[in-house]
Amino acid sequence: MISILNYITWNVSDEIFRVDLPVLGSIALRWYGLLFASGFIFGQIILTRMYKAERVSEKWVDVITLYMIVGTVLGARLGHCLFYEPDVYLSDPIRILKIWEGGLASHGATVGILLALYLYSRKYRFDYLWVLDRIVIVVALGGALIRLGNLFNSEIVGKATNVPWAFVFMRNYEFPQVPRHPAQLYESISSFLIFLGLLFLWSRKKEATPRGRIFGLFVVILFTLRFLYEFLKEAQVEFEESMTLNMGQILSIPLILVGLYILIRSYTHPVLPVNNPVDLDLEPKTK
Repeated sequence: MISILNYITWNVSDEIFRVDLPVLGSIALRWYGLLFASGFIFGQIILTRMYKAERVSEKWVDVITLYMIVGTVLGARLGHCLFYEPDVYLSDPIRILKIWEGGLASHGATVGILLALYLYSRKYRFDYLWVLDRIVIVVALGGALIRLGNLFNSEIVGKATNVPWAFVFMRNYEFPQVPRHPAQLYESISSFLIFLGLLFLWSRKKEATPRGRIFGLFVVILFTLRFLYEFLKEAQVEFEESMTLNMGQILSIPLILVGLYILIRSYTHPVLPVNNPVDLDLEPKTK
């Protein structure tokens, strides 16, 4: 139930439905999983239209989606294990594979995506920044859906507050059930607005967009907001409680600096992609 008085009581189940099967046992469809998958589904639809608008073969959308899924899941999982709980997972590496227990880190996903798309660009001879400029548009939408999934999970909660839109997370037993900032909702709304803004920016010039312009804006805006929102969140792991800046903020700083460099370069030395994607309906390079 959701009731609005001076705050919002959030007592929504993280499960959409649950069924009991004879052999498999009880299986539940959860909001987080549905929203996580929806990010890839909607992203593929939008990216297909973008590629068609720039006269790039649609077959590359299927290929890049596969790279994105692998890069996102592996990066997010390893990022959580290494950045937030290295002692736990290094002492028992098998637990890294138990992704159903939870534990995904957005900064790890970022690194995983960057590496996966570098391999994709190198193998299929795409301009790396051209690929990044387009993919971050749908990544922003995916981020909005994932943070909405965090809201349904009643996780990544904010600090206590008396603002009228505060949430009381009735299903989170880790922290006292008092009105809190809905930090997940802040990030979800911000990511959706970034998605709309970057999509509009791309639509103005499409293939004539200078290399790195969209990617640089995405990284700077997203991780600057992430840095600021962290001040409103409860610590995710115990060791963060004694830190001036938490792990999420520390990991955001180098990404902001890289984004600033690429963004400034796109204005001071604006160039088009090295390779024209229109001519890239090719087979992988062979050696």
